[in-house]
Amino acid sequence: MKLYILRHGQTLWNTQKRMQGQTDILLNEEGIRLAEETGRGMKDIDIDLVISSPLLRARQTAELVMAGRSIPLITDRRIMEMSFGDWEGESFLDSKVLPPEFIDQFYHDPFHAAKPPKGESFQELVERLAGFYRSIAGNEAYRDKNILISTHGAASRALLMNFYEDKEDFWRGGVPKNCAVTIVNVENGIGTVEELDKIFYKEV
Repeated sequence: MKLYILRHGQTLWNTQKRMQGQTDILLNEEGIRLAEETGRGMKDIDIDLVISSPLLRARQTAELVMAGRSIPLITDRRIMEMSFGDWEGESFLDSKVLPPEFIDQFYHDPFHAAKPPKGESFQELVERLAGFYRSIAGNEAYRDKNILISTHGAASRALLMNFYEDKEDFWRGGVPKNCAVTIVNVENGIGTVEELDKIFYKEV
């Protein structure tokens, strides 16, 4: 099994450094461009199945990347973005609501960051994505498939926790860029990261 773990394209809230979480936001024009260019860059990669977060920005990205191909697409709520609860829509740039220490901990010590009211902790997110990974790794029908997984920044990093021995380094160098693709080879239930955050589009 080979996994192509894709972060969605850019949205307006990305440009405003807002916490999107599970709020449904469409791609902006740049996000559409990134997804379309990523699709062209991946045109020679055989994909058997797409599993997408049901959130619009992830599904829209998957559809643009796979445009022109007749590939089954299913959605799975377990790969939705981390829920930020009452803090969704708050901006890291000028929020009067977020605790001052939260922003620094979010990026540098996420497992000790405060749990958003009515939201999820990073550990809960990791456990959710671990359940998703176990279900696909244990599915015999997927054993020899190439699967595109269209998901989100924090959710994609939580999924990668299944492939590294170091369980403290959540971000692996930082939040992935929009439409970055991490390629993972899975054999006998063990995943190995072959390429982290590959970019298929021209950066401007």
